[in-house]
Amino acid sequence: MIDLEIIHPDGRHQPLSVPDMCSIGKGSQCEVRLDNWRLAKEHARLFTSPSGVLIDDAGSFGGVLVNGQRITAQYGPLQNGDLIGIGPFQLRILNSGEEPQAAAFPVPAAAHAATTAPMQSTQDTPLAAPADAPEPAAAEPGDAHLQALQFEWRKRLHTKLIDTMDLRRHDVSSMSDEHLRAEADRLIARTLQDMDDEIPAQLDRNALRRQVLDEAVGLGPLEELLADETVSEIMVNRFDEIYVERAGRLQKHALSFTSDRAVMGVIERIVAPLGRRIDESSPMVDARLKDGSRVNAIIAPLALKGSTLTIRKFARRKLNAADLVQFGALSPAMADFLRICVEARKNIIVSGGTGSGKTTLLNILSNFIPSGERVITVEDAAELKLAHEHLISLESRPANVEGKGGVPIRELVRNTLRMRPDRIVVGECRGAEALDMLQAMNTGHEGSLTTLHANTPRDGLARLETMVLMAGMELPLAAIREQIASAVDIIVQQTRFACGTRLVTHICEVSGMESGKIQLQELFRFANKGYAAQANGLAKVQGLFTGCDVVPHFYDELRASGHALDLDIFRPGAESADLHAGERP
Repeated sequence: MIDLEIIHPDGRHQPLSVPDMCSIGKGSQCEVRLDNWRLAKEHARLFTSPSGVLIDDAGSFGGVLVNGQRITAQYGPLQNGDLIGIGPFQLRILNSGEEPQAAAFPVPAAAHAATTAPMQSTQDTPLAAPADAPEPAAAEPGDAHLQALQFEWRKRLHTKLIDTMDLRRHDVSSMSDEHLRAEADRLIARTLQDMDDEIPAQLDRNALRRQVLDEAVGLGPLEELLADETVSEIMVNRFDEIYVERAGRLQKHALSFTSDRAVMGVIERIVAPLGRRIDESSPMVDARLKDGSRVNAIIAPLALKGSTLTIRKFARRKLNAADLVQFGALSPAMADFLRICVEARKNIIVSGGTGSGKTTLLNILSNFIPSGERVITVEDAAELKLAHEHLISLESRPANVEGKGGVPIRELVRNTLRMRPDRIVVGECRGAEALDMLQAMNTGHEGSLTTLHANTPRDGLARLETMVLMAGMELPLAAIREQIASAVDIIVQQTRFACGTRLVTHICEVSGMESGKIQLQELFRFANKGYAAQANGLAKVQGLFTGCDVVPHFYDELRASGHALDLDIFRPGAESADLHAGERP
């Protein structure tokens, strides 16, 4: 928090605590609202940085004064006792973290004039390790100083690059990605050469060049994280707060953007090629990167801390069932059984919580589909990567700004029935499309696959009932359950444990109806034996996979048709694959 004292035109003093990033003006959205005709709706912005508190003139006509001198850009770090003049009001900084002496890092000579180089925060707090991870060594004061210094020069070079491209009237919209990147790199190299005498000797020029280029025409600090194969998920909470998931565990990362505007630029570069939009009227969007990684973005006014971005990375190498067995996510017998189910055209639902690995497993199951079959996939944001030659991929489309032109996933599922599919694969059932999916399964389109969010197989059936009711058909519950029982053959339950481990914990067969209730019989399960500390000091779930002494009903049909099947895999204790046969990434 930043502590202020507001001095009103009538001489009244008002103490106030505001967030580390806040806006000042007469608009209702401002954290510091000052009512006067001389103020703009958003007059100025106040925020913290590694060096202290900074003030940014938002382009107001009346301007911002610091200690009686007008600024035209960002100014800082502010010192305790500095007076900020905004119209007839004065704001006094009480806890800038700066003594009235030298700044935390060297600032250009013009830092206290109107041409201060723009700066913004990288991190409000030191890098925090995961709660159960070994504590990292404390950073030396010099490291923080160097990080802040590099951040400030990165920001200056980025601003210089944008100004240079504007002055030269570069039509960036007509450039290809390669041409734009090459031109920006050339200008950055020239700028670095021109400013070499000003840039501190301890800063790595090549690192500065790469970082500025990535933020100007790429994905900024996300480029490095996307290239890191140990990172499975990237979460940008705000421009200076980035978390990553490694081996199922969340960690705060030292990288940051230079401003919220930089985050917005990255979001726009992601969604624009897909024909999607994000703005105040439509502040949420789902998208994907070129490699298929799933992206969700949400901006102000819904995101209160600033633009938020979540990226779920896709593995560069396509995983297969052998990989899951090696990681300990399921046993060899379970993998072989699922292969038989897909080849035998059984309808399968993959159930699991958020981030449990449903889409990864759906991808692997889909690749069990024999070649030569016509496969149609339907998704909200395309992320399935199937290796079939005869493949049609469909993606839903959101409505435009007038609320027209949207094509929901339900309409696509209906349309697939007219496309002569052998298999229908729906990325995820979230609503009324579940009814159309069940009808497809019940009308000759066996072997269909989909996923849904649920914590247990029984919860998955209940959620399926709820989604069918969302279709508004006013069907009696008994009819819905009959539809589900006749359509769904197998439910595969994925679970993400507290330690980050992802496992297939249940494989169940839907065996029909009895007394008005859908009957499930468990075929395989994961016997959880609790948590134990590993060599690295972290706890990990322990247990084994086992059969449940139940043979699925459709095995009789397969045996009658000449399939050689091993029934011993269903015996309890027959499969005791140790979870530590491999380490899941």
